Amino acid sequence: MSLNLLLVWPLLTVLVMLAAKTVRQTRVLALMGAVCQLLLCAVLLYSYQAERAAGNTAAFLFEENHSWYAALQIRYHIGVDGMSVAMILLTAVVVLAGVLVSWRQTVLGREFFFLLMFLSVGAYGFFISLDLFTLFFFLELAVIPKFLLIGIWGSGQKNYSAMKLALLLMGGSALIFVGLTGLYFNAATPGFDMTVLAAHPVSAATQRFFFPFLFAGFGIFTALFPFHTWVPDGHSSAPTAASMFLAGISMKLGGYGCLRAAIWLMPAAAQEYSWVIVLLATIAILYGAFATMMQTDLKYINAYSSVSHCGFVLLGIGMLTKTAVTGAILQMVSHGLMTALFFAAIGMVYDRTHTRLVSRLGGLLRIMPFMSIVFVVAGLCSLGLPGLSGFVAEMTVFMGAWQRQGMGYHLATLAAAASIVVTAVYILRAVGKVIMGPVAAGEHLSLKDASWNERLAAILLLAGIIAIGFAPGWLVGLTEPSAGHLLQQTGDVLTPH
Repeated sequence: MSLNLLLVWPLLTVLVMLAAKTVRQTRVLALMGAVCQLLLCAVLLYSYQAERAAGNTAAFLFEENHSWYAALQIRYHIGVDGMSVAMILLTAVVVLAGVLVSWRQTVLGREFFFLLMFLSVGAYGFFISLDLFTLFFFLELAVIPKFLLIGIWGSGQKNYSAMKLALLLMGGSALIFVGLTGLYFNAATPGFDMTVLAAHPVSAATQRFFFPFLFAGFGIFTALFPFHTWVPDGHSSAPTAASMFLAGISMKLGGYGCLRAAIWLMPAAAQEYSWVIVLLATIAILYGAFATMMQTDLKYINAYSSVSHCGFVLLGIGMLTKTAVTGAILQMVSHGLMTALFFAAIGMVYDRTHTRLVSRLGGLLRIMPFMSIVFVVAGLCSLGLPGLSGFVAEMTVFMGAWQRQGMGYHLATLAAAASIVVTAVYILRAVGKVIMGPVAAGEHLSLKDASWNERLAAILLLAGIIAIGFAPGWLVGLTEPSAGHLLQQTGDVLTPH
């Protein structure tokens, strides 16, 4: 299969959308494009698994390697492993759900769907890139659409939130650029090809100096403490589909970049700085959980909860064991589906009640049963209920984290596990106040339940959550070899004896 189709098809969809004369035509084209993206990703998954079953043990499949800018050794080098395929599938699901949830978008509808489709180009390009500069290019491609989606279609302090998000993410990009430039000039043969850089790592001293730039830069995208502050403001002001994309996809770019660029290319520095990563991840998990308890706005609840849950991704990465890194990848997929579903449910509630304040909501189960069930399932997934994807991902992280030898690492694992209790408190409290009890306002009695497009979006995300929760083997089998390949140069010292 040609991976270029993942870029060509969204771009073709965008170009056709430009010729649409009405918003209705635009959203129909966006829906058709998103459905085709999902079908392409399903074909990619099938082809990938077929190649592996046939005995193809190459680290990356469907590779293409062409010179892009020979003077600086920049190459258009693309390929996928199991982690890439998992992230690409997640992107396709969230994009389709976002289009469905935004079906009634009428204000500048053509521009809205244009930017939403354009975001997917950046995400797909990022996940298939095996050249550091190409990966950086696609990462930057997605920043401007995020800024515009919040600044134009957002709510509340949207201008402030959009500017804060753009500045912090651009700051992260600047750190990444320093890191990749350092690798380029210190490599045995100057270039950005990650397969070459991984096969011939730069010196330990160089790794020690440039690793913080690369990891922190990508970490900002995934809510690394203390650079997480763009997350609550950005999510709270963004329109529903943009919130789904920000939490479901954009924050995963950071975790993926930490693994693919920082850990894989600088294994010696990864070992040396692992305790710092684990410490910051543990702080993010606990801080995010306790900060969520103080929130009264549903979007802020989900946003601060995302800080905590992305902490599990960084915790798994920092532990540097195969099981923990596999858990981090699973958590990225699970969190992407779960937060997209939660934001979709919050958006449905807000569109009807015109409030996100918990104190002004209540009794929604009586008047909007489908929407309420979606809200409850998203919450239960967040707190790690068995049978849902959150349980599988977090337990895998905990098991892998406990394998890391050392009292400090064990204490960090226990602290992270204890945060589940706090998560249960704020999730059950929010569910109890919003869903249960008497109807908060008389006018709410006339509200309608989810429409067909909202139901389809929720069912799509629910299917992913349940598929991972009840049968995680397919996703573990897909991603575990990638985790082993990423850690192959970190040494056996991290493996329990």
